[in-house]
Amino acid sequence: MTDTDLVHKKLAVIETCVQELRTLGHPADIRSDLREFRFSAYTLQIAIQAALDVAAHIVSGEHLGEPRTNRQLFELLVHHGWLPGELAAALHGMVGFRNIIVHAYESVDPKIVEGIVLHELDDLLAFVQAIRARLGG
Repeated sequence: MTDTDLVHKKLAVIETCVQELRTLGHPADIRSDLREFRFSAYTLQIAIQAALDVAAHIVSGEHLGEPRTNRQLFELLVHHGWLPGELAAALHGMVGFRNIIVHAYESVDPKIVEGIVLHELDDLLAFVQAIRARLGG
C-alpha cells in the first residue's frame, strides 16, 4: 500500500529543490564558481533522488512490477498510467545524471549541470504534478 503522506513529503522536497535552484542559484556561474557548481549539482541530486524514492515507493506499494534498474521504475509508472510516456525519457536522463553525481562525482561536467538547471527543472515539476494528479491531490 502506498503511503500517500510519505509520497507528498518527497514531492515537496522536489519542489523545494527546484525553487531553491531557481531563487538561490546562479546558473551563469556554475562553470566558474565551485560553490555554485556544487550547490547546483547536490541540489539536483536531492531532487532526483526524491523522485526515485517516490517511484520506488509507488512501484512497491502498488505491486507494479520488479524493476531491475532505477530507470525501469519510471517505465513501470508509465506502463501503469502514473506518468505520461514523454516524461520517461527526461527522467531516464536525470537518473543517469544522478548516477554520475553519486558514483563518478569527480567527472561531473559543469556544462551538464548548467543545462539541467536552465532547461530541465520543469520535468521534475511535471513528475510532481503527474503523481499528485494520480493520488487525487
